Amino acid sequence: MSVHARLRATVPALLPSSQAGPPEITGRPGRWMLVQRSDAEIVAQPLDDVFVVRAGTSVRFPAPWPRSRGTWEVAPDASLAVFAGVHAVRAVDPSGATRWEVRHGCWYGACREMHESYDAYADRQDHRYPESGSVGFSADGRLVWAHVRGPLPEGELSPDAVDEWLVIDAETGHVLARADAEAAAAGSVHLPHPTDPRQMGLSIGEGQDGAPLRWGRWDGTELTVDRLDGDLCLLSLSPSGDRLMTVSHDQDSLAVRDSRGTVVEALDWNAEATIPRHPDAPTDPDADEEEEEEVEVDVCWDWAGGFIDETTLVVSTAESDEEWGRGRHWLVGTTGARGVVPIDYPSPVGGEPTALGGGVWSTLSETRDVLHVWGPHGLEG
Repeated sequence: MSVHARLRATVPALLPSSQAGPPEITGRPGRWMLVQRSDAEIVAQPLDDVFVVRAGTSVRFPAPWPRSRGTWEVAPDASLAVFAGVHAVRAVDPSGATRWEVRHGCWYGACREMHESYDAYADRQDHRYPESGSVGFSADGRLVWAHVRGPLPEGELSPDAVDEWLVIDAETGHVLARADAEAAAAGSVHLPHPTDPRQMGLSIGEGQDGAPLRWGRWDGTELTVDRLDGDLCLLSLSPSGDRLMTVSHDQDSLAVRDSRGTVVEALDWNAEATIPRHPDAPTDPDADEEEEEEVEVDVCWDWAGGFIDETTLVVSTAESDEEWGRGRHWLVGTTGARGVVPIDYPSPVGGEPTALGGGVWSTLSETRDVLHVWGPHGLEG
């Protein structure tokens, strides 16, 4: 059984690939936005329901430091961009003015300085490849959640706290709450609850050491942080926000969970048991012709994909497939008997898929300057 992918839209990048990172489609159905980051700026362009850019709506946010020195996020209404840097979280409006800044400890592991500005370490060789945190806007854009290296200038949560998780007023920059993330990150990603601005997921990567997963709830007074069991990478939330898609740190297990981390109705899939052998994987060249044996092939889930609707995931195994041939993408049905089904594209695609919601997903062209938007076009047995 397979599902055919139908091309829904072709979306060109806003900036040349030689000058910028790859383009991304962010937001939710009805509020999609094309964004791209260069060293000098972020460009954001709202998209309509068929992924055509809305004329005259381009917004540019001058960047306070190069894109290799941190992460970033644009508000849902494109009124503000927040940059998570090595020494500070800074909010910038389209004029380039700094709306607010929250300074924190340095993300270069051996550094214990509280830098006043980017210029303080811009030319230091030991700060060229720092670790990093991340930021995320709440669903309504009123809060910024920030994962930072402690401490803040006001002092430490405790002497043992390494990373902190902050809730910040997006308008004023006032830190409303802070908690010990109980991690020592190499990087992280925020995933907002799609309908409840009081909830946020934080997926933390600690390199080979693990992948702590945190779920935050802010009630207007107190920040409560749930520490989900296991080394799990949070990749997506369903449109309702009731379900989480995770892949284990070792990439063996794909699962659908509730916000407490419990696997929903046995919706978990082991890669080795679920994914068939790559069709181009060779047999053992040293085996006797009459006893031809297959070469052992390891398969793993990519840290990519997500919910395209409440009950369907798009996922991939491109990382482990690339040794044998073109990477494979899959649709996973979480209801009924369909299960994991390979996707057939009308032309070759590379890399990993990105779930957009609304029943569609995107892939990046090999030249990294065009996004292709796809939707399922029926199943074939």
